[in-house]
Amino acid sequence: MSEFLIDKDWTLFLDRDGVINHEVHLGYVNNWEEFKFYEGAKEAFKIFAAHFKYICLVTNQRGIGRGITKIENLHITHQNMTAQIVEDGGRIDGIYFCPDLALDSPGRKPNTGMAFQAQTDFPDIEFTKSIMVGNNLSDMGFGRNIGAKTVFLSTTLPETDPAIECIDAMYPTLYQFALSL
Repeated sequence: MSEFLIDKDWTLFLDRDGVINHEVHLGYVNNWEEFKFYEGAKEAFKIFAAHFKYICLVTNQRGIGRGITKIENLHITHQNMTAQIVEDGGRIDGIYFCPDLALDSPGRKPNTGMAFQAQTDFPDIEFTKSIMVGNNLSDMGFGRNIGAKTVFLSTTLPETDPAIECIDAMYPTLYQFALSL
């Protein structure tokens, strides 16, 4: 059983790389061919669809700002990713990304710009009835900055201490978190 008492009014915010798909070490997922779902990730979205009102992807995409990743490839990757999630019974209601290089950019996590973009699209999102799932402390900071609960996935940083103040819960994979709901 989850440590969160959620109902169908809640929103789920998710990071992408290292959460839904394997992260490219010291690099970027630059196209669909490089995108590899974690085992169980698509199935997790089917579970999420039954529990959350909104499911929103919030992802820093510095590779675009650096000229490494083409924006059209990002859109193709997100279209294909979403199609496969939907095919398996899940859904994603909104996808938000920040290509900015500057760490103080309002859109770049841990800053809250992408959350407010989602709230513009879905005005009934209540941040205090939200969960942010990520694999970096910047994701946890984003969650804290909007007043959400936070779930840290230890996919890429297994040595992370679960007692860090900004982490409410820790799971090894997205699927394991989904099973806890």
